[in-house]
Amino acid sequence: MVPGYITFREDHRGEFQFGAVHGEIHYRIAPYHDTERLEFAWEGEDEMDPVSGRGWAIIKDGQLQGRIYFHAGDDSGITVERVR
Repeated sequence: MVPGYITFREDHRGEFQFGAVHGEIHYRIAPYHDTERLEFAWEGEDEMDPVSGRGWAIIKDGQLQGRIYFHAGDDSGITVERVR
């Protein structure tokens, strides 16, 4: 396993890894209440089994905070700090 990460590219694609779950994402920036949030769909693998889902994130208190959902399964909160 590798340390957890999430990346976003300018072409509205990216990828993430946490634990044994790895996914490729496609995202958009959407209006949300009085701000904006990043919304994404993803597909990948969990211990070599195909998985997919969706998620969202906002910048709050200098961190990316949100939630990731597995299609027809679990969900989990995420908090990400930027590494330069």
